[in-house]
Amino acid sequence: MKPLDRVLDLLYPPRCTFCRRLLHDGDIESGVCRECRKILPYVPDGSQRRDVRNVELCVAPMYYEGSVRDSLLRYKFNGLTAYGRIYADFIAKSIDENQISCDIITWVPLSRRRLRKRGYDQARIIAEQLSAELGLPCVKLLDKNVDNPPQSGTGDAQARRANAAGVYSFRGAERISGLSVLLIDDIVTTGSTLAECAKVLRAAGCSAVYAAAAATRRD
Repeated sequence: MKPLDRVLDLLYPPRCTFCRRLLHDGDIESGVCRECRKILPYVPDGSQRRDVRNVELCVAPMYYEGSVRDSLLRYKFNGLTAYGRIYADFIAKSIDENQISCDIITWVPLSRRRLRKRGYDQARIIAEQLSAELGLPCVKLLDKNVDNPPQSGTGDAQARRANAAGVYSFRGAERISGLSVLLIDDIVTTGSTLAECAKVLRAAGCSAVYAAAAATRRD
């Protein structure tokens, strides 16, 4: 361990991504304590979502509840961007288990206004970490042209579909005709945002869209 790393560990000791307990040496690399690894609300095999329109399959390793929900809220709103690598590790396992094969990775983008306010794009961080792990190119294929209200406060599935409609456009800088795209977001609930993004990607000529997120709702 480098001297600077030792100092940082003393000032900011590594904590579990989910429960915030101090991590033991063997758990630091994974970012998750042994207790959480046993009790996280994992999505069981065979329960991945096929109900998201325009998407072949949507995978997520965990349900959006309890310590997973708390962790994602810290990641999204409190600047804990280091969590993106840990989520990417979990997602990569789901992609492997479901035998998803894609040519290119992209993500659900923030609007320019929200990006300026937050300072980072949480889905992009996960996508870039997955790109490094899976050895696939990560390219920004979509723009968000409307700063619509957050989906979390919009209401039921119909309202969320209406809120996401026409919000995204294809950047046109990358040829994706015939390519299979992996579309990344942090959380998927009704799937309306993913469905709208996948619709734009399909209209641009991609052969298939798969989606992945760190967590999903429990039906």
